[in-house]
Amino acid sequence: MSRIGRMPVTIPDGVNVDLSPGHIKVKGPKGELERTLPKEIEVIQEDGQIVCRRPNENRKIRALHGLVRALVSNMVVGVTEGFSKALLLQGVGYRATVEGSMLNITAGHSHPVAVPLPENIEVSVEQVGTNPPVHRLNITGIDKEVVGQLAADIRSLRPVEPYKLKGFRYATEVVRKKAGKSAVGGTA
Repeated sequence: MSRIGRMPVTIPDGVNVDLSPGHIKVKGPKGELERTLPKEIEVIQEDGQIVCRRPNENRKIRALHGLVRALVSNMVVGVTEGFSKALLLQGVGYRATVEGSMLNITAGHSHPVAVPLPENIEVSVEQVGTNPPVHRLNITGIDKEVVGQLAADIRSLRPVEPYKLKGFRYATEVVRKKAGKSAVGGTA
């Protein structure tokens, strides 16, 4: 039995869950999420909890069991608390600004890059360091998948390089700085 799949998801106060075969809709204080689920896994609501059950021990079914439970749990957490990711942008002349539903990034390319922001996603930019200049991007939203994908897409525009640590990195990411070339005495 899947350790994750067999754990029930507790439904907090103020959250409404509508279940139908292969579909779930979760509504809470922060918003509403809906998702199509694999029909092989039975998702039922009992005693203020959501329980995921699998009909047999087929390999594909076992693989889906924990996934479905995690997706349902992320939906419940998203509509109650929300999710956030933090990125750091470091480098001289590197900056990011939010204008309407676009994130404009200047990060060493020949042109500024405009990233469209999905619905229900908020991005805030603040400067946290001056020498070298460091900007912090906070990405928040109710859908964990969308928040994580947007953060990964932004990071892929200019991943951090290990010599001067210029570029985007996650706030929790540890990057080991490399020494680079050093002048060694001697003649050629």
